[in-house]
Order: sequence, then C-alpha cells, then structure tokens
Amino acid sequence: MRFTIPLQIIDLHDDGFHPLLDVTLFGKPFKLVLDTGASKTAFDKTMLSAASEEALISSTDKLSTGLGTNTMESFTAIISNLTIGEVNIAQFEVAVLDLSTINIAYEQMNHPQVLGVLGGDILMKYKAVIDYRKQVLILNARKRVKL
Repeated sequence: MRFTIPLQIIDLHDDGFHPLLDVTLFGKPFKLVLDTGASKTAFDKTMLSAASEEALISSTDKLSTGLGTNTMESFTAIISNLTIGEVNIAQFEVAVLDLSTINIAYEQMNHPQVLGVLGGDILMKYKAVIDYRKQVLILNARKRVKL
C-alpha cells in the first residue's frame, strides 16, 4: 500500500530549504527533517530522553560523521513505536546524537523544534518517493495503522 504524508517545506533564509514531517513517538507528536543525505535516522539525545523513560539509549564506540564534524559522540536506541502518517514502523535502531545546534538555528529562524532526521534507512526500506511539487512523502508499506 502507498501512504502519503504531508511535508512542510521550511525556508532557511537564503540557505536552502528543509522538508519537515509530523511523526508520533511514545504517543507524542514531533517533527523530523526528511534528510536524504543522512544514511541513518537520528534523534536528538535530549529530546528523546525527555520524550519518554522508555527510550533505552546505549553508548556506542562509533563516532558520527556529518553535521560538520566527525568527532561527535554517538549513541543508539531501539525504537518500537514510531508512526509516520498511517505507517507504524516496527522495532528499529536509530542513532542518538546531540542535535541541539539544529534546534538552536531553527529557533533563531522561527521554525519548530525537531526530534531529529528521517534518514536513508527508513526511506529505502519503505521505497520512499518525495514529491516537492505536491509537498508530500510517499511510503510503501504493508500495513495500515488502526487509529
């Protein structure tokens, strides 16, 4: 089945655009940046910890690359209840990083806070199609979440 998720395209004030999408995690609403350049979905450590005590964050020996550095301390977490539109994503691992600089920049531009980035791991698994003209993300999934 194909599921269409609305995107909110935000203007980074002469520095490009970012597509945001609404998700639900631990029964709470959040926004993610759709990031085709991110190999893995990543959540902000502070926001994830505040979202729920269920978030089991584990340290990892890996250093994260990208975001202007290759020395950022990295953690991981197993997420089991992320919903994007009507697609419920079963258990999967996310990178957990300090993404506070993104939210500080967004706040300065009057944009909403984001939990993190939706990366290539999810986009590839669900054979994502991004339609900038219609401002939607299309995911191909087997099951519809009962609301």
